[in-house]
Amino acid sequence: MTSRRKKKTTTTLSAKKKALPRPAKKKAAAPPLRRKKTTPRASTKRSSRSSNARRNQGHESHRHDRAPVRPQPLIAVSDVASSATWYARLLGARRLGADTHDNVYDRVMWEDELIMQLHAWDEEDHPNLVDRGAAAIGHGMLLWFELDDFDAAVRRARDMNVTVVEEPHVNPGPQHREMWLRDPDGYVVVITSPDGEAG
Repeated sequence: MTSRRKKKTTTTLSAKKKALPRPAKKKAAAPPLRRKKTTPRASTKRSSRSSNARRNQGHESHRHDRAPVRPQPLIAVSDVASSATWYARLLGARRLGADTHDNVYDRVMWEDELIMQLHAWDEEDHPNLVDRGAAAIGHGMLLWFELDDFDAAVRRARDMNVTVVEEPHVNPGPQHREMWLRDPDGYVVVITSPDGEAG
């Protein structure tokens, strides 16, 4: 009896061993993704682009502060020093002067901004600044200046005994006031208030 039971127990154990499921094999882990290294050249490009953008941004703001083109008219006159003084006084500006060349050429300035240039007739053979008698002085041309303080400019013109071509009046188009004058050489000069000031 005893031997039979042992045999039976042994048989049952071996059957159980066969019935047990085998543990699943572990899958091999996927290799880690390799990140591309950023080369120094690429980072230099980015930094140069950002610095260029900053420079361009500054340049754009500068453009808004100042027009990309500025008038700098030049007229031929018989006496550079006296004409430069005349325009500087009328416009409330200053003449550059203080130059060995100022008997031939001068500038009228407002702080560091150039307003106009004056050159002597028949000096240095510049085209169109010779043959003074070839045409009427300033024919077909007006020297036009807009001033923030028009009334002060009118007072200066009166004090200087400037020849008046047209007294101060309102121009209805731009709605500003203007006064037409004649300079020592005969050029017609117009001084005006800002557009819309007389609206």
